[in-house]
Amino acid sequence: MINITLPDGSVRQYEKGTTAMQVALSISEGLARNVLAAEVNGEVWDASRAIDSDAAVKLLTWNDDKGKSTFWHSSAHLLAEALEELYPGIKFGIGPSIETGFYYDVDFGDQVFSSDDFKQIEDKMLELAKKKEVFDRRSVSKAEALAYFEDKGDEYKLDLIKDLEDGSITFYSQGNFTDLCRGPHIPNTGFIKAIKLTNVAGAYWRGDETRKQLTRIYGVTFPKASELSDYLKFIEEAKKRDHRKLGKELELFAFSEKVGMGLPLWLPKGTALRQKLTDFLQRAQLNSGYEPVMTPHIGHKQLYITSGHYEKYGADSFQPIKTPVEGEEFLLKPMNCPHHCEIYKTKPRSYKELPVRFSEFGTVYRYEQSGELHGLTRVRGFTQDDAHLFCRPDQVKEEFKKVIDLVLYVFGALGFNEYTAQVSLRDPENKTKYIGSDENWALAESAIIEAAAEKGLPTVVEYGEAAFYGPKLDFMVKDALGRKWQLGTIQVDYNLPERFELEYTGSDNQKHRPVMIHRAPFGSMERFVAVLIEHCGGQFPLWLAPEQFIVLPVSEKYEDYAQKLLESLNNSDIRGLIDLRDEKVGRKIRDAEVKKLPYMLIVGEKEMESGTVSVRKHGSVDLGSMTSDEFRDLLIKEITV
Repeated sequence: MINITLPDGSVRQYEKGTTAMQVALSISEGLARNVLAAEVNGEVWDASRAIDSDAAVKLLTWNDDKGKSTFWHSSAHLLAEALEELYPGIKFGIGPSIETGFYYDVDFGDQVFSSDDFKQIEDKMLELAKKKEVFDRRSVSKAEALAYFEDKGDEYKLDLIKDLEDGSITFYSQGNFTDLCRGPHIPNTGFIKAIKLTNVAGAYWRGDETRKQLTRIYGVTFPKASELSDYLKFIEEAKKRDHRKLGKELELFAFSEKVGMGLPLWLPKGTALRQKLTDFLQRAQLNSGYEPVMTPHIGHKQLYITSGHYEKYGADSFQPIKTPVEGEEFLLKPMNCPHHCEIYKTKPRSYKELPVRFSEFGTVYRYEQSGELHGLTRVRGFTQDDAHLFCRPDQVKEEFKKVIDLVLYVFGALGFNEYTAQVSLRDPENKTKYIGSDENWALAESAIIEAAAEKGLPTVVEYGEAAFYGPKLDFMVKDALGRKWQLGTIQVDYNLPERFELEYTGSDNQKHRPVMIHRAPFGSMERFVAVLIEHCGGQFPLWLAPEQFIVLPVSEKYEDYAQKLLESLNNSDIRGLIDLRDEKVGRKIRDAEVKKLPYMLIVGEKEMESGTVSVRKHGSVDLGSMTSDEFRDLLIKEITV
C-alpha cells in the first residue's frame, strides 16, 4: 500500500501502482470526468500513470493553469495528427503549450499552406477529437527513437533526440500519430470540444536565423464551445485595446525604420504621459529617502565583465563600440546596476549612513531578435525606473518590505488592483546558470519569502525564474481583460557587492560587504505604458491624461472667449487645447470622443454671456453648465494623487 496526500492535507491509502485517475474516481465520478492530469510530488503526470510510492497528489482540471497547459499541449499533438493526414510527408519541429493556447512548428516542404486552410484543419481536428483517442505513453531507447524518425526522414526530431540521454526518452501516440514528447497529456482527445487556429508565422528552427524557417501555426482549444465564443469576444476587445493601435491613434509614440527597429520615438503627447509617470514616482521615491543619480548610456566593456552581465547577456547586447585606442571597447548599457555600484564606491561608507538608495530613470539597450520585437512591450532601447539600495544584512528584510509598500502604492494609484507576487527562486537542479555561493543564495531567498509573508502578499513560488545574480519577487498584475503581466520586480543580491568589492565600515571598525536590493516598480517605462494603455483602453486616469480637456467653440464668433478660457485653465496647471477647425460642433464632439479626451467644454452665445461653459465628459456624459472656476475645482479634485 502507498499513502497519497491530497491538497487539503488528508491522507488516503491505495495499492501500489494506483493512478491519479483512480484516486479521482475514489473521490467522485464527477471529479474524475474533469481530471486532465495530476501533479505528483510537484511534477505534472498523465492521470493514467502508475504511482509506485508515497506521494503528494493534486488532481488538475481546466480550472488549474497546469491543467490548461496540459490540455493545450495535447491539442498541439491533435493539430499535428490532423496536419499529417492532410499533408502527408510533412515534418515537425516542436509543439508546446503557451500562455493561451499552443503552436506547432511545421516544415511543409513543397506543399502550399496558408491561413486559408485553417477551416479544413479545424474540421479535421474536431473529427479526430470525437474519436476519443487515448494518449498512450511509452519509453523507448535512444536507438529506437533515432530509427523511428530516420525512417520518417524527420531531421528536426533527430536533432532533438541527439541532445537526449538514453533512458529518458518517451513517445506519445494517439490514433495514427506518434510524437517524441515528455508529456504529460490529457486522458483522451474527447476532452477537446472547440478549436480555433489563430495565426501563422515564420519561425527559425531552434531560433537560429542561420537555419531553416518553419511555419508556426498557433491555435487555442476549449472543453466547451461557449468558452471559445467568450474567448473570441475577448480577442476582439483586446484588438480594440492594442497599445500599438491606440498609440498611433492617440499620437503617443511611433517607430521609424530610419531610426531603427525596436527604438521607440516618444511623441509630444506620449512624452507628457511618460513625464507624469516619472514625476509621480520621483515624488514617492524622494519621500522614501531615495537619491536621484544619472549615468552614461555606455560603459567600458570591462565594467560588464566584472558584473557578469557580459557573460550572461553578451550575446543579446549590441556589438562593442571600438575606439581609436587599441583594445578599448565600450558597450551600450545593458543594465544600470554596475554603474550604481561604481557610484557607491566614490567615497568610504559607514554603517551609520546605510541604507543608501540610488534611483535613476536609466535607458538601457538589448539586441532583441527582430522577430521578437512587439510594439512597446519588446524593444531594443528602454528606460528602467531603476533603483539600487545598499544596506547592512540586518536591514535587508525591512528595506525589502518598504519597497513592497512602494510597489503597491504605484499599482493602487494606477488601478492595478489584482496581482500575485511570484517568488522567483534558483533552479535547484541546474545551479550553473547562476553566480554566487549557496550560503548567500539561501540568505537572499529566505529574506524574500519572509518579507512577502509578513506583508501578507498572495504569492506563488517558481523555481528557475531567478535572475542570474539573485532571487526576486515579481509582481504579476491582472489588467482589465484579466490578462497577466509581469510588472514590478524586487531582487536581493549578495553577488554584485562581492564582484565590485563594495564595503562599509561597521560598528566594529572592520570592513563589511553591503547587500544590494534591485527594484523597479514600473519595470520599464515602455512596457508599463503599453500595459497601461491596454488596461485603460486609452482612457487614462485624469492626472495622467496628456490633454485633460478640449474647448469647443460652436463658431468663430466665440473663439476669443474660448481662448481666454483655455489660458485661464492652463495657468492653473490643467492641460488642455482648443479646436478651432471650421467644423460643426457635433463633428468636434465626435472627434474628441475618438481621441478619448476626458472633458469637452462647449462654448456658444449663452456661455459667453453668462461667463460659463457647458461641460461634457468622455462617454457622452452631460455635466451641465458651470463656471470656469467650478470646472477647475472639479478637475483639481479628480487629479489629486
